[in-house]
Amino acid sequence: MASTLPLDQMYLSEPDKKTGKAQQLPALHPSRKEDCYFVLYKPPPQDDMPALVEEFLERANFIASDLDWLLSLPHDKFWCQVIFDETLQKSLDSFLRYTPRQYDGLENSNLAIADMQKRLHRSVFMIFLRMSTHKESKEHFITPNVFGEIIYDGFLFDIPKVFDLCIIFGKGNTTLLKKMIGNIFNQQPNYFNDLNETVPTILQVYSSICEKCGLMCENHFNCPQKIDGQTKVSPMDMPLQEFKDILLYLCDTCTTLFAFLDIFPEASRIFQKHDYIQRLASFYEAIIPELENTIKQRRFEEIGLQSDLWRRLSHSRKKIIETFHHIINFKCLQPILENGSEHSLTFIEDFLQIFTALLHQKRFLTDYDEQFPVADDISLLQQAFPALDETRTSYIIKAVDSAWEACSRIKPTFSTGNSQMSNKSAASQVSAINGEMDQDLRQPEYETEDYGAGAAAAKVTGIELESLISQVRDILPHLGEGFILECLEEYNYDTEKVINNILEDKIPPSLQKTDQSLPRKVKQDEESVLSMRRNVFDYDDFDVYNRNAVDLSKIWKGKKKGEDAKTLLDDKTHITQQKERYNAYRIVVENVPVDDAQFYGDDYDDEYDDTYDVNQIGANDVDPDDELISRRPFTIPRVLRQKEEVEDEEEAEEEVSKVTQKEEGLKRDLFVQDPALLRERAEARRATFCARKGIKRDNAAVTGMAKGQGQSKETLTERRKKETNKSFRGNHNRRSLADRKRNKGMIPTSF
Repeated sequence: MASTLPLDQMYLSEPDKKTGKAQQLPALHPSRKEDCYFVLYKPPPQDDMPALVEEFLERANFIASDLDWLLSLPHDKFWCQVIFDETLQKSLDSFLRYTPRQYDGLENSNLAIADMQKRLHRSVFMIFLRMSTHKESKEHFITPNVFGEIIYDGFLFDIPKVFDLCIIFGKGNTTLLKKMIGNIFNQQPNYFNDLNETVPTILQVYSSICEKCGLMCENHFNCPQKIDGQTKVSPMDMPLQEFKDILLYLCDTCTTLFAFLDIFPEASRIFQKHDYIQRLASFYEAIIPELENTIKQRRFEEIGLQSDLWRRLSHSRKKIIETFHHIINFKCLQPILENGSEHSLTFIEDFLQIFTALLHQKRFLTDYDEQFPVADDISLLQQAFPALDETRTSYIIKAVDSAWEACSRIKPTFSTGNSQMSNKSAASQVSAINGEMDQDLRQPEYETEDYGAGAAAAKVTGIELESLISQVRDILPHLGEGFILECLEEYNYDTEKVINNILEDKIPPSLQKTDQSLPRKVKQDEESVLSMRRNVFDYDDFDVYNRNAVDLSKIWKGKKKGEDAKTLLDDKTHITQQKERYNAYRIVVENVPVDDAQFYGDDYDDEYDDTYDVNQIGANDVDPDDELISRRPFTIPRVLRQKEEVEDEEEAEEEVSKVTQKEEGLKRDLFVQDPALLRERAEARRATFCARKGIKRDNAAVTGMAKGQGQSKETLTERRKKETNKSFRGNHNRRSLADRKRNKGMIPTSF
């Protein structure tokens, strides 16, 4: 069929099915549709049960065969089938709805299922690609206006379907998908209106997530809260399945929006009409810390569920920040680079206003600055517009630094966000200002990490590293973990770049020589802390770290069985054991005869003594002559003496003390005054001071009678009160602390 008319204006001769006569019908007519029933798609089974696998393969084979047949139809037949066959649209919608996403991390070990999924994936993409093209060749085309009406009125494409196409087919088909989505929006402007009405629904999704978690998100509520509304459950208290659904919903929403804006950045204008980035930052500030704390503190029964939820939350964090940067880049930065300094003032003002309004969002600002440094963007603005207000820019930079301090985080020296953009912009500053930038520099690729801001600044370990490896193995299961680990280290743990370079065979030469099935090295057990300990009690009777068996007979709790306090005190065996040791010290020789010739030997020099004989060392001292050569008499310890020896010594000491007291009594040393007299004077001064100040002194009942005459009940009561409450004046719990020391055995107590 060769014709220069568009398909919508073409008429073809078709035989009537009832009469068999030829009749002229439009090329796009329901009667020209083939009778075919397209089967609905169902996701692959998670279990490798033979019955489930066989069922999936049989159904998928029917769908793949029908789609291949549809692709083989000519231009007019294809469009008749697409427009008038409802089962085809339902089958395609079921695939977009139920096919697993890349971030789901679902790995199926059955190769037949994986091959069938790839076949369906390609066939569905080719169907939508052909549906979005109004001109296949010079002979086969549709009028653009009519094409826009066909796809819009026939619901061949809508905004949710476009979102699904971006998230499912965006990886690896970016160029074709950009042309497809761009052609749809350009040929039918009504899709822009639909997108404008969809953005409030997306914002309502953020609000519903905050409501489910019992949070109030700023700028997300346009109506007052009901007074009788039910109390929302916090993430820690809600059921596990509901908490898991919230995280899955959040991950799906954030990833889908990022994929759409990455494919079709022109939609950023429509999003920003609703102050989308301000509300996105507010949503991030409210929900992300709450979900992080919940995942860390909540207990999960299933093994690996916590790491899976953390992986999804980290992925959502990354996509939110990258979505924000996409809009900022398209609305402010990219127009400045393309237009130069002539019309950049408006875009610069928008950039400064956006970040000034977000300075109170400390957590979001910190994570964004770690991934896409704000200082680099401001430096780019200053290069494009030298007359930029330095006060405003310095205020923003200082506010960002204070956000790091408020979050108790240390700002990295080297940024890990748009480093590639910084290098490219530095290399092309002059051309960027003049508007002469290359095409690849106008759309820079931003190197980011999947698991939190700043993941490339430090080495990833633990659960995060395991999740990164599993991400790569989900798509490339034939690779060994050792090879994947080396690739991640090479590309700063960027899984997307690792997968893309491996599929495109663009890995460095150092990795090309490595075996792709290389297993992961088994980490050798390091020396434990217990084996490295050093202690004074090492290898004693009770060292359980170095001894396999301990004598339990030497260990008991409380008093040892069969012993009481009296028996323990009467046991003097330890004194008997020490007697022999101290008796050895009794044998002391005071004078040892020394032969001078034998002592000095042949080295004795008599002239040395003659030289120093004149020096009278110590001659003028008043000390006795034998002080330096005499020894202190040996004294046997009191505990080792016999009872008679102890009594004799005590009597001798008493007699000496009496004689000493008599001698001292005869001497009067007027230099030291009588202490009794001093105490009387001090008491008189104290009484005078208390009388002058009006201070009430101790009750007379406290003093009581003289010692030995007995005390009244009132005196005993007053003394007890004084003893109890004296800590309130000046002693500061001295009595209670002394009792505490005595109870703990720190002060010896007499029995």
